[in-house]
Amino acid sequence: MGPLCQRMTEDLKLKKYAESTATEYLRCARNFAAFHMRSPSKMGEPEIRDFLLGLAFGEASAATLKMHVASLKFLYATTLRRPEEVVALAWPKVPHRLPDILSGSEVEALLAAIEPLEHRAVVMTAYGTGLRISEACSLQTADIDSKRNIIHVRDGKRARDRYVMLPKRLLVFLREYWRQVRPAGLYLFPGGKPGRPITASTVRTALKKAIGKTSIKKRVTLHGLRHSFATHLLEAGTDIRVIQALLGHSSLRSTMRYTQVSQKHVSRVTSPLDLLGKDKGRVLG
Repeated sequence: MGPLCQRMTEDLKLKKYAESTATEYLRCARNFAAFHMRSPSKMGEPEIRDFLLGLAFGEASAATLKMHVASLKFLYATTLRRPEEVVALAWPKVPHRLPDILSGSEVEALLAAIEPLEHRAVVMTAYGTGLRISEACSLQTADIDSKRNIIHVRDGKRARDRYVMLPKRLLVFLREYWRQVRPAGLYLFPGGKPGRPITASTVRTALKKAIGKTSIKKRVTLHGLRHSFATHLLEAGTDIRVIQALLGHSSLRSTMRYTQVSQKHVSRVTSPLDLLGKDKGRVLG
């Protein structure tokens, strides 16, 4: 794509898209160009439709198709300034599956199995605070406020700052981590490259190895730990709006999904079958 790729990269930067999102958008745009062996600037709606149909009739998942639609909408509407080419593009429906939620004992077993100490510290921070893995990896030492028992989350999703709690157990562990590792530089969890934080892929690899050491059969991901955090808070009686603020959700609808995955909330619901013939069942008529 040459100069067009550079322009798209700059536009993504100006729009403050997350680095991971920008990388995916550029990859999808390159796929489109490679499919037709032409520059996107010389193509329009017919070529876009042919490309997406090829994905849809192929083995591409709904999520993959949606990412390509988002990329092409950005490319044509923002970078090429030809929004009319993509205005009619429909968003594919992506199945919404309920995530696997770990029990408290499973989280304990998983944390104990993660090695080395640095990687365990990142995962414990992510679960203990509900941070996205990108947010946990990017934490700076100055973001930990032990006097107020809070953590300052900077540049979260949609470039929003927020505060989350600093669990006492996490603080104790981070102090031991600090004593042993002595991380140098700005970041609490520095990566292999000087001046850069640890990468999410590095932590994912450590998590995958740890899962193999446990008897956990559920599908476990770093984002799944965030789901477990929210569900555990809900089951412990935390108000749903507090959970919304901790997770950094702009809409309560995003947080309400955890009422669907909380088994304790489901089990507490009384079926109308159990009310029949009882005083409480009079409301049924």
